[in-house]
Amino acid sequence: MVNELDNNTTYQTAATSLPASGKRLVILGAGESGIGAALLGKQQGYEIFVSDGGAIKDLYKQELAVNNIPFEEGHHSWDIVLDAAEIVKSPGIPEKTELMKKVREKQIPVISEIELAYRFSKDKKIIAITGSNGKSTTTALTYHIFKTAGLNVAMVGNIGVSYAKQVATAPADYYVIEISSFQLDDIKEFKPNVAILLNITPDHLDRYEYKMENYVASKFRIAMNQTAEDYFIYCKDDPEIMKHLEQQPIFSTTIPFTIMEPLKAGGFIANDQVNIQVNEEPVIMSIYDLALKGKHNLYNSMAAGIAGRTMDIRKEKIRESLASFKSLEHRMEYVATVRGVDFINDSKATNVNSVWFALESMERPVVLIMGGVDKGNDYGAIRELVKEKVKAIVCLGVDNSPIQEALSKDTPAMVNTGSMEEAVQAAFQLATKGDVVLLSPACASFDLFKNYEDRGRQFKETVKEL
Repeated sequence: MVNELDNNTTYQTAATSLPASGKRLVILGAGESGIGAALLGKQQGYEIFVSDGGAIKDLYKQELAVNNIPFEEGHHSWDIVLDAAEIVKSPGIPEKTELMKKVREKQIPVISEIELAYRFSKDKKIIAITGSNGKSTTTALTYHIFKTAGLNVAMVGNIGVSYAKQVATAPADYYVIEISSFQLDDIKEFKPNVAILLNITPDHLDRYEYKMENYVASKFRIAMNQTAEDYFIYCKDDPEIMKHLEQQPIFSTTIPFTIMEPLKAGGFIANDQVNIQVNEEPVIMSIYDLALKGKHNLYNSMAAGIAGRTMDIRKEKIRESLASFKSLEHRMEYVATVRGVDFINDSKATNVNSVWFALESMERPVVLIMGGVDKGNDYGAIRELVKEKVKAIVCLGVDNSPIQEALSKDTPAMVNTGSMEEAVQAAFQLATKGDVVLLSPACASFDLFKNYEDRGRQFKETVKEL
């Protein structure tokens, strides 16, 4: 076994050095969730082996080496993987890979990092949040409410530190978790005290046999183990959620939120006020006092506020938190005003629905920067908003033809660019005082950027150089 870690050596072990044990845990994927699972597994006495088919970041390799956790990168040693008592699978690994087919054939139990972390934190209070859009914002806002109330809370999952790593290194009394459908696919007993389902729109359908009902079912797994003492908070205005609830009722205490009508219990908007009717004392505040603007953020604010009330956080603390929250990086993030033009970074908008929400919240003329790796987008969903609010589209990507074909007739101007610098310069030239330049791509980023964070940071840096 190699203990030295350098640029030429992979720190790994042979199959023979892993003792036969019911606690032999193989972790597939060495990203944030995989490393967290490895650290927690090691702490709990499992025999750990980490296997990543690609390259592992140096920071993560160092963490594994320091903790004497054997690993491999660039390939999978099938003899070791298929000898596991249990496997923790990265959410990024599809079931259709040859390795996963072999794992399923051997009937080795497969869980997600979320499931492993829950195993060692089920005595704590867990607030889990999923949805196609708005997860990160709602998770951060819920965390802000709990933090403002003085509770010992951690924000984990798809946002920041992995759930397992937090449980291993800095346990909390409350966990606010952002969870994707991929993570939910491999839960077994995971049971949040509070589950929030924000919305369901088509996304990642390639992982679900291109069937919307499979994707919807995956999202609803967040509530599959809940009982009457748990809460399921959901959007009453979402047709996919309502259709599923009619067909397959759930067993937890349900709390809806809506912007369409007053409710006796739940969250709703009336007379330009947010009303959260949970427990004895309602939380009521003006929508103009909310820190987050736009219709989609009314939903996010209500969901987070309801979660706070289910945990008996005082209404004054909830109002204070909803008014003081600062939006997240790359999610409708204000960057700067240059000669009267506001620049907004919404790089996290990697699907059409996210762009719809962004445009819907705009009250001034928009120069929209969009493009990247098209995931089979239907741009028809934003056509009316583009006609109404967008004075120009700046296409940013290697292949901009899908956007051109779909939207060129709906806006007065459209230009092609192949770099962030070009895109920002073009948008600035097309904008006039009082306009908004909005980076809201509707696409994945990896044609020109490492990820959406890299895209957003390059946008901000370029804007600051104007």
